[in-house]
Amino acid sequence: MAGEAIPETMLAWQKDFGSTQPNRVRVDVPSAPDDGLLVKIYAAGVCHSDVHLLHMEEKPPEYLDKYTLGHEGCGEVVSVGSAVTKFKPGDMVSVLAVPGCGSQSCPDCAKGVPQICPLGEHYGIGHNGSFAPYVAIRERAAVKLPSGVSYAAGAVATDAVLTAYQAVVGRGKVKKGDTVLLFGLGGLGFNALQIMLSIGANVIVVDQRQEVLEEALKFGVKSENVVPVGTGNVAEWVNNKGLLVDTAIDFVGVSETFKAALDAVRRAGTVVLVGLINPSISFSSLVPITKQLDVLGSYGGTSSDLEASLDLIAKGVITPQVETGHMKHFPQILDDLHNGKIKSRIVLVPEGVEEAKVAK
Repeated sequence: MAGEAIPETMLAWQKDFGSTQPNRVRVDVPSAPDDGLLVKIYAAGVCHSDVHLLHMEEKPPEYLDKYTLGHEGCGEVVSVGSAVTKFKPGDMVSVLAVPGCGSQSCPDCAKGVPQICPLGEHYGIGHNGSFAPYVAIRERAAVKLPSGVSYAAGAVATDAVLTAYQAVVGRGKVKKGDTVLLFGLGGLGFNALQIMLSIGANVIVVDQRQEVLEEALKFGVKSENVVPVGTGNVAEWVNNKGLLVDTAIDFVGVSETFKAALDAVRRAGTVVLVGLINPSISFSSLVPITKQLDVLGSYGGTSSDLEASLDLIAKGVITPQVETGHMKHFPQILDDLHNGKIKSRIVLVPEGVEEAKVAK
């Protein structure tokens, strides 16, 4: 809590190029930069992207040789730099993993897409992140946690909700009355589903797990809009139902789901690709060309998107499905997530933080 002594060292789960396993090592607790904050982490989300990061063999030039993982963080500001104006010790914040460099001369940040800026810090994605008791961040990477939003929800909002919000609202521009085909009901997919239903869209859901399709019914999806597990041709199923799909959003990202999205969406419709399960998707260009489709990629989101996401959680529009686990068990938890043993999302709780308080 604010005012408590900050230790000199801490245990952190790090990525070391040359190894595909996370290493828990003792490192120095960082100091807040002049234009930033030191945040005590209460919850840090685990993501499928962590698997890809650990298996990355070639180090991008902007990455550190060794860095602390964890790109979904939430906690308490414990110290601030001399140039900080918006935050003070004791503030609760969510950490935006990719805030951009913030320069008005940056072609990405100046155009409103700081999440693809290669120059700024990428917390947990090449630079030190939140799988440790403390993380040092720039002020622009922090967004205040609204009252009533749990630390667990505040952590997953930085990716699982933020990414869904950007895909639905920013890229897909889904509006009331639209018919949307949603592939993948994982952590991102369920958040996207709640956003779309709150907008007033008619949502058709596709997943290969019967239990999550049944869960979608509880959120308000019509039973006739659930594509049965094992359906071989989703586009044919949609056409047989007489449905006209305005937008398809693929949170899976394999050739089969992407092809189904292209085939199923109406002429001059929109397909948004978010999932990265298979980064080498193959498809025929004939369909998107002859149907004149808008095929869009969607990656992360901005601080404004995070603010909007947290506001939706605070208002009860989105209820992220989040489990909690101990940070010391990260390797096993990541393996469980990768093998489908975790229902939706899970956050790690550092030693010394009461797990029961994180989910409240």
